[in-house]
Amino acid sequence: MSHRRRIFPIGQYYHVFNKSIAGFKIFDNNPNRKRFLLALSYYKDILIKQSLALVLRHPNAQIGDLLAESPEHGIKIICYTIMPTHYHLAVKILKHNFLSKYMNNVENSYTRFFNTKLERKGPLWQSKFQAVRVKSGEQFLHLTRYIHLNPTSSGLVDIPENWPFSSYSAYINDNHVFENLPELGISDPNQYRHFVKDQQDYQRHLQILKKLFLE
Repeated sequence: MSHRRRIFPIGQYYHVFNKSIAGFKIFDNNPNRKRFLLALSYYKDILIKQSLALVLRHPNAQIGDLLAESPEHGIKIICYTIMPTHYHLAVKILKHNFLSKYMNNVENSYTRFFNTKLERKGPLWQSKFQAVRVKSGEQFLHLTRYIHLNPTSSGLVDIPENWPFSSYSAYINDNHVFENLPELGISDPNQYRHFVKDQQDYQRHLQILKKLFLE
């Protein structure tokens, strides 16, 4: 899908995702995954004046919680999963047309980090990030499950809570997460856990979900 002159209005929800070029495992270790998560959290702020790399040079640098929301943020991360070759995000737009700037900052920051670390040159992503608008509350709830089940669907872990680089553990262990997510229509971590587990094996085989959330 083309992103030429795309508008991302305040209040809309999107499934945002991208893959590495040629299936390269750009998130193949914990430091790399953590660095990408830091970029996702840092660049939410509309008032930033320094690159993440410069900020992290300070020994006392602190980056806010990825799932937190504040008036200074242009985007809200609803849920996420970082896979070896790609990422999935469910986001809410808090500032008009902020998404493109945000994702460009995140992806460019990680590209510079990765290329410097491996002493390589060239692009890291197979294309510009993709963003599919979530059209209903029901679809949004199922999208969070699809994102959280990616590690089990791909055979990386047996249960989603064993994959540390997603928001699933926060969902099932922190009641406050649901206080800030009225969009889900679920307010209890155990209820959400059952909602996800009910479809774990089903999603492993159901390719139609990819069509629903990736097109």
